[in-house]
This record gives sequence, C-alpha cells and structure tokens, in this order.
Amino acid sequence: MEDGYARLRALGEVGRVRSLAFLRSVEENPVMSQRTVLVTGSNRGIGLEFCRQFQSRGDRVIAVCRTPSAELVALGVKTIVGIDVTSERSVARLSEQLGADKLSMLVNNAGLLRRSSLDQPNWEQIQAQFEVNALGPLRVSAALLTSLERGSKIAILTSRMGSMADNGSGGSYGYRMSKAAVNAAGKSLSVDLRARGIAVGLFHPGYVQTEMTGHAGDVTPEVAASRLMARFDVLSLDNTGCFEHANGEELPW
Repeated sequence: MEDGYARLRALGEVGRVRSLAFLRSVEENPVMSQRTVLVTGSNRGIGLEFCRQFQSRGDRVIAVCRTPSAELVALGVKTIVGIDVTSERSVARLSEQLGADKLSMLVNNAGLLRRSSLDQPNWEQIQAQFEVNALGPLRVSAALLTSLERGSKIAILTSRMGSMADNGSGGSYGYRMSKAAVNAAGKSLSVDLRARGIAVGLFHPGYVQTEMTGHAGDVTPEVAASRLMARFDVLSLDNTGCFEHANGEELPW
C-alpha cells in the first residue's frame, strides 16, 4: 500500500484526489486490491493513459490493441496484441488468450472518427465507424462475459454526439449514428446484466487532445482519463445504464 501512495506523486491533482480515495477504499476493503482491468484501444490516447493510471494505483492491467506502441510496451503491463474489435474471430481469440483470468472491469475504449458531409458522404467510412464504435463494444462485452466476475463493471466510451437531444449542429453522420447505436447497446446491456451483478456505464470523455481529434481538444488525455476513472469508481448497480460526461454531468439521450 505504501508503494501505491508513493505513485500518487506522479499524477496530476485530479488524479491524486481520485486515487487517494480509491486507495483508502482498498484499505477498508482488501479484496478490492486484486482488481484486474482490461482496456481496448490501449496503444495511444485515452486508452494508453487508462493503462498508465490504472497501473499507477495498483490495479493489474490487461492492454488490448491491434498494434502496440512504444509507450505501451514501456509500461510493462500484460498486453494482448493483434485484436481487431470489428472481427468476431479476433475477439474470440482475445477470450481464448484471457484463459482463466477474471476481470473486475472492462473498458471498451477503442473508437474511430471519420469526418464526412451530406454533400459527400463516405459510406465505407460510415460503416467502418459502426463496426468499431457500435458493434465493437458489444462484440467484446459479449465475448468476455464468462471472464467478468459478479460485481464487475463494463465502461463504454461514447460521445455526447450520440445524443439526440443535444444535436444542434448536425453533420458527422457516421460518428453520431454509431455513438447513438452504442448508447442503445449499453443501455440494453445494463438491463440484461443486472441479474449477474454487472454494472454498465456510458461515458463521454470530453473534447480530448488525441490523434483522433487532430490534437485539437480542450482537455489532455491525462485529465480525461483521470476524470473518467472517477466515474468508473462510483459506477454500481444503483446507477447502471447511466450516460454521463467525464465531469459527472448527466447527458440527455
């Protein structure tokens, strides 16, 4: 536990506050200290930062991606590579490689953003976003159900751009439609998995400075990941099926 507190020095202020609360809860509930977290899309951006911060607070991390980055390799966490969330066969291979490992948390982070206009729709890219953003999290969650413990959690990174009520600018058809679809999938998962004691949450990270956004966001991956992990920590069967901003704001469907 002392090592865990020492690692807080490497985090920002938000991360320190969140991690300190988590470490205190571990002291009160020692069984929580053996948490295993699996993160998809872990080679860069928010996914890489999730791996770094989960590891920093003492969780066992399983990083999943197609191709690992040097930054991910340097973390030294368990990594499963060559996994494409759009492929049923590939996701089945992920389940096989997990073997007897049991998960405390599954973070469906892998995502795809491709911009197109109504005047020049790119149907191939629209379909690709559906495969990654909508079907990917459902495909992974279904394949890993036997690896999820009772009391575990599934987090799905979505976007407020999937909100019908919040759409005041139009456009971005593939991205908006795929995120609206994954919101529907996540809500259904929360209903279907309640009896198994598994909570499901849908979370918007904010406009994050990543390769996906061309580094044009207003929040860093470090801050976004820290805020999101604070939401994950309070996810339970009491608020399962939630659709929330990383800052805790409840978002409209």
